[in-house]
Amino acid sequence: MIKLQKIHRNFQVGDQTVHALDDINLEIEQGEYVSVMGPSGSGKSTLLNLIGMLDHPSSGQYFLNDKNVTELDEVEEAYIRNKNIGFVFQAFHLVPRLSAAENIELPLMLAGIDPKIRNRKVEQALAALNLTERAHHKPEQLSGGQRQRVAIARATITEPSVLLADEPTGNLDQKSGHDVMDTLEALNQRGITLIMVTHDQSLGDRSVRSLNMIDGRIESDITKNSDHVSVS
Repeated sequence: MIKLQKIHRNFQVGDQTVHALDDINLEIEQGEYVSVMGPSGSGKSTLLNLIGMLDHPSSGQYFLNDKNVTELDEVEEAYIRNKNIGFVFQAFHLVPRLSAAENIELPLMLAGIDPKIRNRKVEQALAALNLTERAHHKPEQLSGGQRQRVAIARATITEPSVLLADEPTGNLDQKSGHDVMDTLEALNQRGITLIMVTHDQSLGDRSVRSLNMIDGRIESDITKNSDHVSVS
């Protein structure tokens, strides 16, 4: 499903070249639950952004569902990304002037979905995440956990096959964080591929597969249910 071959991502900082990703080779199958861990500056978020097609490799190839997405133009790339990938960020990124329901509805509007279908899907999403009573509240009227659940609903309203989460509990208290993780893991159990960047070892331990990154490289790749460890 996701296949990265010899991926490099370099940034120029002054007269120095920073190798944010250094010869990444990775395959992730549909329905996997993968955590990406490592110290700050190790390349975790760069890897997530590249998988999410928010960034592009300096060299190498990225295949999504057997399609080489490194060869797409911007319009094709946006179509593939919007159809296949959902994003959940630490900072929520909700539109302040829109209600919870309107934030969730936004991707459907951008996709040109009929209003009747949009309304039905939004109602279902609100109910599934226990947000029905908060449907008309603006983000500033919601708790951190509620905001993140709105963000998850928005990320999954178009039924993507991949959900990318970058420190999804970073701004939450412990209880809200556990609730959000339960929600993400329930989506994974329904077949959505979940890839999560986290600094929190306890969250990383919840995933079935764990990647550890150091200096732009995948130092270890552990699948816990088979005790298989490969080092790149």
